[in-house]
Amino acid sequence: MALELTDTNFAATALDTDKLVVIDFWAQWCGPCKMLSPIVEQLAEEYKDQAVIGKVDVDNNSEVSTKYGIRSLPTILFLKNGEVVHKHVGYTVKKNLQEKIEAHL
Repeated sequence: MALELTDTNFAATALDTDKLVVIDFWAQWCGPCKMLSPIVEQLAEEYKDQAVIGKVDVDNNSEVSTKYGIRSLPTILFLKNGEVVHKHVGYTVKKNLQEKIEAHL
């Protein structure tokens, strides 16, 4: 299951790790976010030993969302050593996300 990342736990969970971090920025009211959610959950299970995969609800976590300039949903950030190494905006299929994860592992 994807981790729930918040303004409070973001630094400790997403920045203080040497693993690849994949973050899905989403909102309840976002249709494409709802379509992407099961894919993110599947990836979280498949890569649980290799990567940190989490979700940030932008409506409840404006600090993190603002820090990364999230303006469109869904947005998926890939972080390595605390730095953004890839950004994907909008819905995508599982295969595309798997390729990006594999490329950065």
